[in-house]
Amino acid sequence: MQGFWDWLGDNEWSAWLGLAFIFGIIETTTVDLVFLMLAAGAASGALAAVFGVPLIGQALIAIGVSAALIAVVRPIAKRHMRVPSRVRTGAAALVGQSALVLEQVDGDGGRIKLAGEVWTARSFDGRSVIEPGKSVDVVEIDGATALVFPGDEPV
Repeated sequence: MQGFWDWLGDNEWSAWLGLAFIFGIIETTTVDLVFLMLAAGAASGALAAVFGVPLIGQALIAIGVSAALIAVVRPIAKRHMRVPSRVRTGAAALVGQSALVLEQVDGDGGRIKLAGEVWTARSFDGRSVIEPGKSVDVVEIDGATALVFPGDEPV
């Protein structure tokens, strides 16, 4: 056993690389980027050992690199990992907007001005009758027809 410790004392870099490998394996199960930063710190400790830095210096370098990566790189990497919110485009982007009634809208049909364009429209509940000049809110787009509900204020 003494032979192992003597060899490890002469090859400290291998202990650092082993530690980096273990941190890397743990990172694959957590995917939180903390152990990845610790693995990079351990790898920097191995590099310091290769250049002959004493053990205390290796440890300080590994701790410093790990702390810097956790404080600076990890937040940026986490931001890039987040899935962006779904951007609505086309007709789906019109849902929730207000429109102006041009021709009476009821359960059978009508016309509205929505986002600068004239659309066919029906009342969402099928019973409401909305007079021209009133404001409506778009609840749903069904093909080329906007399903609307009376708005609170005139446009």
